[in-house]
Amino acid sequence: MAGLRLHEVGERVAAAARRAGRSPEEITLVAVSKGVAGDLLAAAYSAGQRDFGENRAANFVARWGQLPGDARWHFIGRLQGNKVRLVRPGACLLHSLDRADLAGYWAKGPGRPPPVLVQVNVSGEAQKAGVSPAAAESLVEAAAGLGITVRGLMTIAPIGASPEEARPWFRKLAALRDDLRRRWPQLTDLSMGMTDDFEVAVEEGATLLRVGRAIFGPFPESGKRG
Repeated sequence: MAGLRLHEVGERVAAAARRAGRSPEEITLVAVSKGVAGDLLAAAYSAGQRDFGENRAANFVARWGQLPGDARWHFIGRLQGNKVRLVRPGACLLHSLDRADLAGYWAKGPGRPPPVLVQVNVSGEAQKAGVSPAAAESLVEAAAGLGITVRGLMTIAPIGASPEEARPWFRKLAALRDDLRRRWPQLTDLSMGMTDDFEVAVEEGATLLRVGRAIFGPFPESGKRG
């Protein structure tokens, strides 16, 4: 079932890319597992999926041995400083750099730190993590100064927003990325779009999609978001 759903999501991503005059090859689909059964994870891998995401450190660590070594693991949730040592060794990309002290923790450890995205709270919701758009450049600068490669920006649309209601926020993140690229040309990625709104996100320039329910069905831990 996961393989079939994965194919359907891929077709929807490709159609959205064509509507926007983009190549589907520009877009990476991150399958967000959030505690789903291991057989579903394996089925997605067997169907060709290689990029996977988790939002909790314990789940992230537990997943490493469940798939072959060519699977790429993205950390997409809020990360506490004392959990960085667990996540950093296995992460191909941190989507949720949201504060300078986290950048400090991420820079520590053996070897070069994995690249990151700066999480931006474009909608200004009090309950949501992420820096304000006005503070994004300062965080990019702080991370880069520590030797961290910042590849772009990430955001989460307001909870309950329809795809069209999410569109202005995605557009705002894309505009912010374009503005920051004048000084930081390496900021090419936009991580935005989930199950309910990923097609609109593609139309607005997303390069990374974080999709869970559309691939795996309802999450055991929440039943909704992802």
